Order: sequence, then C-alpha cells, then structure tokens
Amino acid sequence: MPQPCECRGVQPGPTAGRSIADYGEFTPAPHRERVRSVGAELGGVRVLHVNSTASGGGVAELLRSLVPLSNEAGCPTDWRVMEAEPAFFDVTKALHNGLQGKDVTLDPEMRETYLRWTDRNAAALTEAYDVVVLHDPQSLAMIDPLADRYPETTFVWRCHIDPTDAAPGLLEFLGEYVGRVDRVVVSRPEYADAFGVDATTIHPSIDPLSSKNRELTADESAAAATDLGDVDLDAPLVAQVSRFDPWKDPVGVVEAYRRVRDDHPEARLVLAGGMPDDDPEGEAVFERVADAADGDPGVALLTDLSDEAVNLLQRRADVVVQKSLREGFALTVSEALWKRTPVVGAAVGGIPLQIEDGTNGYLVAPEDVPATADRIGRLLAGPAHAEALGERGRATVRERFLLPRHLLDWLELVADLR
Repeated sequence: MPQPCECRGVQPGPTAGRSIADYGEFTPAPHRERVRSVGAELGGVRVLHVNSTASGGGVAELLRSLVPLSNEAGCPTDWRVMEAEPAFFDVTKALHNGLQGKDVTLDPEMRETYLRWTDRNAAALTEAYDVVVLHDPQSLAMIDPLADRYPETTFVWRCHIDPTDAAPGLLEFLGEYVGRVDRVVVSRPEYADAFGVDATTIHPSIDPLSSKNRELTADESAAAATDLGDVDLDAPLVAQVSRFDPWKDPVGVVEAYRRVRDDHPEARLVLAGGMPDDDPEGEAVFERVADAADGDPGVALLTDLSDEAVNLLQRRADVVVQKSLREGFALTVSEALWKRTPVVGAAVGGIPLQIEDGTNGYLVAPEDVPATADRIGRLLAGPAHAEALGERGRATVRERFLLPRHLLDWLELVADLR
C-alpha cells in the first residue's frame, strides 16, 4: 500500500527576483500602478495554488510566472504540487479525456483511486489560506476535505480545459465538486456553461521576459541550436510545439506536412513536446507519431527541450502549427505570435481567441488535413504575407495575452472574493 504523500512545495520559477517595473516595456504606467494599488488594498490576503505538475505543461508555466509576481505585488502566494501513485494520473488523464469529449466511464475502482489521493493531498495541506485555487480536475475533489477543515477559506476552481462536449457521466461526477467551490474561473465563458455555473473569465498569458519568450543573445541562440540537434534551421521550417497528446493531433500534422512537401520539397517538420509528470499517455503517443513519420528524414521528433531551444525553434520556424482537436487555450499560439511567427491553428477552444483568420494567422477545421496543408503552403510561398501576419500576431499578444494583464486580472479577482 503506498504511503501517504505530501504536496510538494514549489520554489519560485525564473521570474523570482523580477519586479513588476521590469515589465514597463510591455505595460503602460497606469496599468502598473493599478497592479500595485490592488495589491496594497488586499492587505496581505494569502493565496495558494494547487496543481498536478511542476513542469512540462501550460498550467505550470503560468504559475511559475504568476506566483512570484503576485508576491511582489503584495499578495502572499504559494504553490503546491500534488503527489500520487501512477494509477491516480491514469484516472485524471481519463477525466481530462472525458471532459474533452472522449467516451469515458469511471468505474468504482477509478473513483476510489481519485478520491483517495485527493484526500491524501488535502490532508498534507496543514496551513490555512484566505484563498485556495484548485487547478483542473486533478485537484478538484480536494474541495470537500479542505472546506471542512478551513470553513473561512474561499475556494476557486480554475478550469483550463474545454468541457463543452464532455462525457455526461463525468460532468455529473465532477459537477458535484464544482458546485461546492466559491468561484469558477475559465478561459472562455462557454466552458462554465457545461457545468451550469456562473464563472469569471480570465485569459491565460505568456511571460515576455521568460527564457522561452524573451529575445535571445547570440550565445544563447548558438547553445539552443545545439539542443535542437540536426534540425536545419535554414530550411523552410514547419513546427508544432505541444506535448505528445492525441488531442494535439501530431499524426495529422505529419500528414499535412507530407502534402506540403509536394510543392515545397525542401521543407522540414519539427514536432517538439514535453512529457509532463501527470500525462501517462505521452510515451505511447510519441511512438505512434514515430510510426507515422516512418523514419522520414524531413521529420524531427524532439522531447523535453530547454526553454531557450523552444524559443529559438518558434523564432526560426516559417510556420507554427497548432492542429488541436480540442484545446483549452493553447499558450503555444501566443508564444509563436509573440515571436512574429504566423500560426495555422485549429478553430477550437481558445485558439480563435488568439487568431483572427487571415489577419494574424489562419484558422482551419480541426480535422481538415488538406486545409491545414494549404495554409502552410501559402505561408511558405508568400514570405511577405507571412511577415505581415506575424507582425499583427505580435500586436495581438501585446494587447491581450501578456503576463501583466493576467496578473492584474488575478489580483482583482482575489479582491472581489475577499
């Protein structure tokens, strides 16, 4: 029998020691002053974020930047990561898949595993907070034991997933816990409609000063190029940066690339993705993609790249693809647009929030391989057009999807809750 776990404390990430003032280039002075004002008004309200992995996923990347800046703004904020046996993450991956539309049923053993580990992780949190934010289904059922122990605490569930086509049984199961939190936060209002609850909409963001998004020095670029191995950065380059997950449809990207190569034989494809601790399907999906690539020398499959290597790849790519079948938001779209790289994205979830078709990128139906190939080909054939889309993409991200805006949204939410 596994021993009881303790939630791991997470140390501040690469924004540690960075001030809100450091973001002056990206944020007007009135916005920075509003951040400081709201932080001061909070009067030391203590916040805790709980999620299921410290690296390799979009939630972890958000928290790595948001937590230390929240502290700097005057809102004491901690971050804890759940621990559990692999069987728990098998269950939570099934929950994730079911929320995104796969026909999934939780049997009694799966429910017992899920609740046993959420209870154990809740028991490990022995410090009281004013606000506790539970991220995604992995931590959601912690609400019951935590609310019983800390009746004065305000509980928030942050849903990063698109549940608009979820399996009805999972909506019923998770909906019981959603109904017990004090506030739900989503990336699009429609996500809350699936559970029949009111919610606050907060768009995710990228950190323009992080290693993944800032300008790289010549030495950093050279080191990052080494991390990318044999990838020819001077060839016409198509890339998708996403974990190896069936919902990201990496096999469909390979199929689209093969169509593109008919007219652009020099084009190369890079599929780069992490292997998060809470995603047990990653290795199997990677193997399926490798089988689909079938040793094609024009296709590179890369895992667990450094942030600098991802940064360089997104900058040097001629086109970034995000061919998701379901998508909560897709921060990788904003990452590429910020680097002035045009994106061909599926018209699902949060991607249309970032891409206006034909203006700063292209949107295609999620399963339409020919349309995906067509848009990639247009961008490879028209560098001036691609450059114009890239410039407008950067402007979109600057206006709507950078960390300082996200920070203020969270501080104002905490102020509203207290």
